[in-house]
Order: sequence, then structure tokens, then C-alpha cells
Amino acid sequence: MARTLDTSRPTSPAAGGPAPGRRFRQSAGRQHHAGPLTYVLLALAAVVSLFPLYWNVVAASHTGERVVEAPAPLLPGPRLFDNLTFAWNQVDMGEALINTTIVASLVAVSTVLFSTLAGFAFAKLPFRGRTMLLSLVVATMTIPPQLSVIPLYQIVTDLGWVDQLQSVVLPSLVAAFGVFFMRQFLVEALPVELVEAARMDGAHSLRVIWHVVFPVARPAMAVLGMLVFVQSWNDFFWPFIALTPDGNPTLQVALAGLGAGNHSVDHAIVLTGALISTVPLLLVFAFLGKHIVGGITAGAVKS
Repeated sequence: MARTLDTSRPTSPAAGGPAPGRRFRQSAGRQHHAGPLTYVLLALAAVVSLFPLYWNVVAASHTGERVVEAPAPLLPGPRLFDNLTFAWNQVDMGEALINTTIVASLVAVSTVLFSTLAGFAFAKLPFRGRTMLLSLVVATMTIPPQLSVIPLYQIVTDLGWVDQLQSVVLPSLVAAFGVFFMRQFLVEALPVELVEAARMDGAHSLRVIWHVVFPVARPAMAVLGMLVFVQSWNDFFWPFIALTPDGNPTLQVALAGLGAGNHSVDHAIVLTGALISTVPLLLVFAFLGKHIVGGITAGAVKS
């Protein structure tokens, strides 16, 4: 009696058929192209994001009376360079730019360095009271900064640092947010076996930090440095108390003295000064944006 072959059975992987997970892997490797709706939404988001900067340029190119009129101007005017010259000369914007660059750079570098070291200690170094100490560090984030202004100003006054840049830099050398941020990143990104292997090879603590911790933490350090730099660049509250417009002002302190007249404020000049303070940040993102994004995405994919 002749046998009938069953051709309806699926082909086994050994017989040359596709493996169960191979089809999924092939589809996962395909590039998904964005549709027209995606580009429309991206263009709309770009327009909404760039419109405040565009209107800042428009307002800086008109007179103060035209800026406050209704309807507001939507096209650039003829007074941009005149307003830029007036704003630059009314207060010492050059000195303010240098001071702000120094303060923001020092604060960003010190915060990234100390936060990475403290985050590594809280994440991978076992010591007594680690959880309680971390809780205290995080709890300081709930304290409003206004509560520390009076004692901090008394300390600055006793040290003779009023109207000196160190009065702005030293209180901001490290931030609780930075410590918590780096700790959370290193808990997942840095295997403890990697640290133990480095110690077994004879590496001391500084060598472990330089050759193991810093390379792993580089993406988070780039993000934290960018956030702290922008925050320090735009900081107004404490610099306005510790510094004066006629001494060593930062940009935000200098902007407070712009456009002041006898009984009114020239809003066009104020917005011109804001435009001057924004241009350096735009240049930083234009030249370093690729490196910042590359540092962020370097830790986003696991091999």
C-alpha cells in the first residue's frame, strides 16, 4: 500500500526553512520610513519652537513704541543694528559676556566632576549609611533657594566677596540633582564586575575613575553639563543679589539695567539685549550639537 506524503506540514529549520526568530530579526532590521504626517508634525513643532526667537529678532529691529502697539509687528524693521549698538553701549555687554562664560563654564565643569564622583560612590561603593546620606542629598532639592539667600549673603559679605565672581561660582560647585542624576545612570550603565576587574588588575581608585567610570558615564556627563551650563547662563536670582550692574555683572544682571529711561522702559532695547545673550548659546549648539547628541545616543543602545 503506497504512502501519501503530507505536504501541508511546515518546513523544519533543519530542512532549510526559516527559523522561528529569523523572520522577526529580519523585520526588526528594516528601516521604517516616516510618512507625510510625520514631516508635517515635525515642521509644525519646528515653527512653534523657532517663532519666539524670530519674534525676538523682529522686536529688536523696531522702536519701543512700535513693539507695544497692537497688532504687534511680524516683519523685521530697520533699527536692528542701531538697537544692537545702543544696547551694547548702554551697559558693558562685553564684560558681561566674558563674566557669564567664565561663571557658566566653571559651574558646569565642577558640577559634572563632583556629581560623577559622588554618583559613582552612591551607586557602586558600599559604605555605612549610604542610603540615608543619599536620601539627605535628595531631600535638599525640596528646600526653596530663597530660604538660603540671607545666610549665604552674610557669608559672602564676611568674606568680602560682594560683587566678585567667586560669590556666584562657589555656591554652585555641585548640585543635588546632578548627584542623583549621575547615580541613577551609573547604577544601570556601570557593571560592578567591571570595577572589580580593574581593581584585580591593580588599578587604584583614581585610575578606576579615569579609565572605567568616566568613559561609561560620558553620555550622562554630556547631558548634565549641557543642562547646568544653560541653567547657569540664564541664572538671575542669586547673581542679581551678589553682583551689581556697575561692577562685575553677568548677562542677566546687565539686562536688568537695559532700556531704563526716565519713567518708562524701552522694551525693544531689553529684547535686543536678550537677543545678544541668546546668540552665544545658539552658537554652542550649532558647533557642538552633533557631539552632544552623539554623547547622548552613545549610551542609549546596548550591544
